[in-house]
Amino acid sequence: MTLEHSGRTTGVGVLGCADIARRRTLPAICGEPLLRLAGVASRDGAKARKFAAEFGCEAVEGYDRLLERDDIDAVYVPLPAGLHARWVERALRAGKHVLAEKPLTTDAVTTRNLVELARSRGLLLMENFMFVHHSQHAAVSRLVADGAIGRLRAFSAAFTIPRLPDDDIRHQPALGGGALLDVGGYPIRAAELFLGGGLDVVGAVLREDPERGVDMGGAALLASPSGVTAQLTFGMDNAYRSAYELWGSEGRIGIHRAFTPPAGHRPVVVLERRGRVEEIVLDADDQFARIVGVFARRIAAGTGFDADADAILAHAELVDQVRGRALRTTADRG
Repeated sequence: MTLEHSGRTTGVGVLGCADIARRRTLPAICGEPLLRLAGVASRDGAKARKFAAEFGCEAVEGYDRLLERDDIDAVYVPLPAGLHARWVERALRAGKHVLAEKPLTTDAVTTRNLVELARSRGLLLMENFMFVHHSQHAAVSRLVADGAIGRLRAFSAAFTIPRLPDDDIRHQPALGGGALLDVGGYPIRAAELFLGGGLDVVGAVLREDPERGVDMGGAALLASPSGVTAQLTFGMDNAYRSAYELWGSEGRIGIHRAFTPPAGHRPVVVLERRGRVEEIVLDADDQFARIVGVFARRIAAGTGFDADADAILAHAELVDQVRGRALRTTADRG
């Protein structure tokens, strides 16, 4: 009997007190009828208590103690990327479904091992690329499918953010830092969304900071089996940009605030064709509520797990390809 039909909600625990959890994901979990926020764990008991009080759940000191609880069926993991592999594996071995912040891990081999573990135990493993579930991208896909720009020829996407404080964890290689893993995943995942499977990395560049030991930005050129290209840019020492465009044989579609739009933002799709520009204003959407809802419904139904597993593996392999084929340059810290 599924949770949906038994009337029982899925108890969710949180491993860590990250800011993204407090601001966006936990409010979405609390607003999802099929989920029940049962506990928040931290290695610091006082921090866990403060965090849990804000959301009306129990505080747990220590991640292992939370994983031992019978009232928790699934966990959300917002820890730094370099800690994901250890705690996602422990959660899966404890019999918990997992929603983990992206990237799931820092390399494709480790990712594959976790996906195989989840599959062997019949558990759902999802990577929190929440933007994929925002309705604006479905609207763009419908326009392309309806022939609004003719045959798709090329795709471009960029996600870049301004320079971060020196002590930011994204500057720490041991914690999975670097622009490719942090912001680069977004344009890569968008290319997968619109160009489909079988993408190959034709070339790439990574700008590295030798003192920090992480990449600060870069670019990649991907190609689909049919020859559609994707030009991708990412960085964390740049002017802010969060956008993509699709070029076709008869027109072009573009969208801004593509990857991290606020819940109240009304997206604007810019469609250029036959010398005319049309702005299509869409309804606001909350991509965090969307992905949390998908997570809840898949657990309740007990189906759809393979689609997430396949997407996780394909993405991890593309990121590894970018890293492996990249020309390395030295980042300017001026």
